[in-house]
Amino acid sequence: MKGRLATFAMLLWLVPLAPALAQLKTEPGDWPAWRGPDRTGISKETGLLKAWPAEGPRLLWKASNLGAGYSSPAVSRGKLFVLGTTKDTKDEECLIAIDIKNGETLWSRPFGKMAGAYPGPRCSPTVDGDRIYAISSNGKLLCAEAANGKQVWIKDFRKDFSGKAGAWAYTESPLVDGDILVCTPGGEVAPIVALNKTTGEVIWKADIPNLPDLPGPRKRTYTTAAYSSAIVGEIQGVKQYVQFLSGGVVGVNAATGMLLWHYDRPASETANISTPIQYGDSIFAASAHGGGGGLANILKDGTKLEAREAFYLNQVQIDHGGMIRLGDYVYGTHSRALMCIDLKAGKIAWQDKSVGKSAIVYADGHLYVRSERGAIALVEANPERYIEKGQFAQPERSKQNAWAHPVIAGGRLYLRDQSVLLCYDVKQVGQ
Repeated sequence: MKGRLATFAMLLWLVPLAPALAQLKTEPGDWPAWRGPDRTGISKETGLLKAWPAEGPRLLWKASNLGAGYSSPAVSRGKLFVLGTTKDTKDEECLIAIDIKNGETLWSRPFGKMAGAYPGPRCSPTVDGDRIYAISSNGKLLCAEAANGKQVWIKDFRKDFSGKAGAWAYTESPLVDGDILVCTPGGEVAPIVALNKTTGEVIWKADIPNLPDLPGPRKRTYTTAAYSSAIVGEIQGVKQYVQFLSGGVVGVNAATGMLLWHYDRPASETANISTPIQYGDSIFAASAHGGGGGLANILKDGTKLEAREAFYLNQVQIDHGGMIRLGDYVYGTHSRALMCIDLKAGKIAWQDKSVGKSAIVYADGHLYVRSERGAIALVEANPERYIEKGQFAQPERSKQNAWAHPVIAGGRLYLRDQSVLLCYDVKQVGQ
C-alpha cells in the first residue's frame, strides 16, 4: 500500500498544471524546436535508461564540423537541424541539416553574420512541417525549406524593424503558433512582432508603452530585446505571448500585440536569458547576474490584467541553463548547484552541487543535467531530495563553456559543444 501511495505521489509531482499551448505537431522521436514542441523542456518519451553505467550511455556517433556556436539542436523526421559557422568564412552563420542515422551533414545554408560577445549563433531552429525558421546573431530571420535549405523568405530585424538587441546580440529561438510566427526584434518600433509564417508579412507589432527605466547604474530601455524566447499560453482566459525583455517580463495579446501586463523584478542589469514558465494563471521568471526568481499572479480587474508578485527569491540565479516545471516544482541551476523550487510554498525545497551550472531537460522521470564544463548527470526528478542515477564526462570537450541545451529525441541524447555534436543511446535494452 505504501508503495502505491509513493508512486501516486510521484505521479502528482510530475503532472504539469495548465501547460502552455502546444505550437507544433510532431511525429514520434521529434524535438522540433527550442525546449521541445511546447517549449516546456519536457519530453514525453518513455522506456529510457533509469541509471547509467560508470562510463555513461553508449555513444552512437559524433559530428565534428559545426563550427562555433551555442545553438541547441532541433530534430524532425529523421533530420537534426542546428546553427553553426562555416570553415572558410568564420564569421558566417549557417543553418545545418544532419542525418540522425550517422551524423553526416546533408546540407548547410549560410544566412547571417556573427555578432555580439561570445561569437557564434545561439538560436535553436524551429521546424514546422516542411519549413524551418532560424535567427542569426546579427538579426537575420530565415524561413527555409527543410528538404534542402532553400530560402523561402528572409527578414532583417535591424533594417526591417529598427531592432535593438543587447551586448550578446540576438539569441532568440522563433516561436511558431499555428499560422503565426512570433519573434523579438526589440526597440521602440517593434519590440515583438507577429508575422505570417508562410509569407513573412507583418500581422502586428507589439504596442509596449514607455515604461519607466529600471533603477541601477546601467540604463535599460524596457523594449530592448534580451536573450529569452517567447511562450504562448492562455492566462485569465486570454491567449497571449509572454516574453522576457531587457526591462522585465511582458504578456501581449496574441490577436493584437497590445500589452496586457508586465513584471519587472526578475530582470537583471546584465542578461535576461531564461524562458518564462507558465503556472496556471501565474508566470515564473528568473535571471542571474544580481537578479533572482519570482512568481507573479496575473490577476483580472474588469477588462484589465495585472501582475502581482506572489514571492521572490534572490538565491534563484538562473539564466542560460533554463528551468523545468513539473507540477508544483521548478528545477534549475545557478552558478554552483541544481535546485528545486516549491512554487506553492514560495521557497527552495533543496539544492545540491550536482555538476554545477548546467542546462537541463526532462524525460521519463529524470532530469538530464548538462554542465557548462562538460559533465552530464542523470538525476531523479524528486522534489524531496537530490538522487543521482549516473554521471559521465563529455569526451573531447572544447575550451568554451557548453551552453547548448541537451535534447532527448527518439531514445537518443544529443549534446552540442561548439563544433562537436554527440549522439548517445539512452533507451533501455528491448525498448
